[in-house]
Amino acid sequence: MTHPVPQHILDALTDVEMPKLGAEPAFEKVIKLGAFEVPVHTTDSLVVGSGAAGLRAAVELRRRDIDVTIISQSAWGGTSACSGSDKQTLHTANTADQGDNFVDMAESIRAGGAMDEDTAYIEAVGSGRAMASLQFLGLPLPQDQLGGTLRYQTDHDEVGRATSCGPRTSRLMVKVLAQEALRLGVPFFNQTTAVKILTSEGGVVGVLAIRAKDRSEKNPYGLVLFRCARLVLAAGGPGELYRDSVFPNGCYGSLGLALEAGLELVNLTESQFGIGTRREGFPWNLSGTYVQVIPHFYSVDDTGTEHHFLADYYRTTQEMASNVFRKGYQWPFHASRMLDFGSSLVDLAIYREGEKGRKVYMDFNRNILPVPGDLPFSLDRLDSDVATYLSKAGADQDLPIDRLKHMNPLAIELYRRYKVDITQEPLEFAVNNQHMNGGIAVDIWGRTNIGGIYAIGEAAGTHGVTRPGGSALNAGQVFGTRVAEQIAACGQQAPRDEIATLGTKAVEDIVQVLRAEDGMAVKDIRSAVQTRMSEDAGILCTQDRVAAACGEAADLNASIRRQGITLSRDSEAARALQWQQMAVASEAVLTALDHYVSGGGGSRGARAICDPEGGALPQGPDGPLTEYRFRPERDADKGSQILVRLNGTEMTLRTRENRAHDPSDKSFFERDWPAWLTSEIHDTGKSA
Repeated sequence: MTHPVPQHILDALTDVEMPKLGAEPAFEKVIKLGAFEVPVHTTDSLVVGSGAAGLRAAVELRRRDIDVTIISQSAWGGTSACSGSDKQTLHTANTADQGDNFVDMAESIRAGGAMDEDTAYIEAVGSGRAMASLQFLGLPLPQDQLGGTLRYQTDHDEVGRATSCGPRTSRLMVKVLAQEALRLGVPFFNQTTAVKILTSEGGVVGVLAIRAKDRSEKNPYGLVLFRCARLVLAAGGPGELYRDSVFPNGCYGSLGLALEAGLELVNLTESQFGIGTRREGFPWNLSGTYVQVIPHFYSVDDTGTEHHFLADYYRTTQEMASNVFRKGYQWPFHASRMLDFGSSLVDLAIYREGEKGRKVYMDFNRNILPVPGDLPFSLDRLDSDVATYLSKAGADQDLPIDRLKHMNPLAIELYRRYKVDITQEPLEFAVNNQHMNGGIAVDIWGRTNIGGIYAIGEAAGTHGVTRPGGSALNAGQVFGTRVAEQIAACGQQAPRDEIATLGTKAVEDIVQVLRAEDGMAVKDIRSAVQTRMSEDAGILCTQDRVAAACGEAADLNASIRRQGITLSRDSEAARALQWQQMAVASEAVLTALDHYVSGGGGSRGARAICDPEGGALPQGPDGPLTEYRFRPERDADKGSQILVRLNGTEMTLRTRENRAHDPSDKSFFERDWPAWLTSEIHDTGKSA
């Protein structure tokens, strides 16, 4: 039975207003760092980032009476608030037909390999608590009449672990967590961009940031200093690395910042790509029902001629339509799904149209056109898994737009808010970078290799390459809580006093980069980084091009160090430093990728390593697609991780085996309760 959803409910779930920030606290003093007079704020714990993960850490720290402060480049402007997930993956334990256990969920999270087994288990065990606490804060996760959470199948998920509040699920998560942070009185400095992490041998000392509102004659860049004993990096992923990206504009992350501070990064070879609308308009992933309603895909060349390009890749209309549907829960590109006429041939086809200079569209007012010479599209001629899903959903309407109105009207409302009416016009889209699965290396408590520094969310390198869709949100919630627990177990701490010397050196480094004349232009650095990453480190890679791109990235960083960056005005300082750090992050990614590919590594997850000697060959209806022959993944590569660190001006690499977890090593209440009571489980004796 269909239940029409009133417009006011659709509006409330689409137009999610974020809370207004309160007044910022005053800086306690001003100190002289070189030629600059810099305001100072002191806190025990500093959280960099105001997305779902950072807000969770701040809320949990404040609940445990830890003095915590948030700084954010743009409050409610990051991925989880603006272009984030439409789903939350959870432990499903409430029905027999879609039952679950923590071990099974952990195995799904780490199924792609190169992920620590203990981390996956932690994310599985913590998922129920994360979901329940979000519901307590007011997140409207849907339920059935008996209180069970409504769930559905998502990518890399055979159980049905996803639930959703609609396209704005992650924004709603940010909203309820932000409201709680404000209710708890967590200090919040907005429009504040972290540019240098200050450390000594004892660990973190503070963060140097830039704020436009603090620019003055004696402080032309607007430098401010945050002294802290613990630092939580939660600034999201490096969305600006790629020209073809579904990240909101201005998502720089903190990987370059972390590398410059001496932090070790892991799994930078692990990214995620999929179809989505371009960032020039409204960037959004086109997974789920957008493709499960089976709209017509076509491209347009520069003469205005329309091309039914998907028909060149599939043998029958049924095969083509069924694989368009499967993009809904097999959304990310995966090299192995190019084989046997699988769903990633859709991504390859779209990518190739883009290479030809054509624009690609999906049209919800037309059913997908037939493969020439074959029967026309019909809901009665679909593969059994597709037909069963649409039948259960009651999606038997004649046109894709009507099926979408029935299955997910919020999907239509979302684009309408951005002046795109998909009930009337086609939607332009492309294959885009969507997520960095690698990041800063952390232990089971979110600790990095430098004392007092933690990383969570997309900033942390904890995400499995074939994890179920939505589990990255869960990971940020679980580890945001664990970081707070570990910090609280160590007790409130005062920042160390080496700040003046370290701060002065950091300011000198910044001044050295931001030279007034003869430096490189920011736009040139941006173009070089984004073009190289999109063209040489996207879904299709070759050993020669990756090696060349790695060398070019190193040359770019050498040029920046030698020439500096020219500012046309002082207000550009923060953006210039971010692009300098993006160049560093790009070199780190390409260094890891070059190491992996040149060592014989195969096609893991997001990338097909094309090789004329490769053992996997996609087929088209007219024969082999020889240009896209690729190396299959080696099972051995699933058991280890590649770590990168910046030593001086050189990227250094090492590998380590995945940490193991033995699920048969069960806890025992009477034996293990004292370890919890005494905080022994938090490993407080270790430098954190």
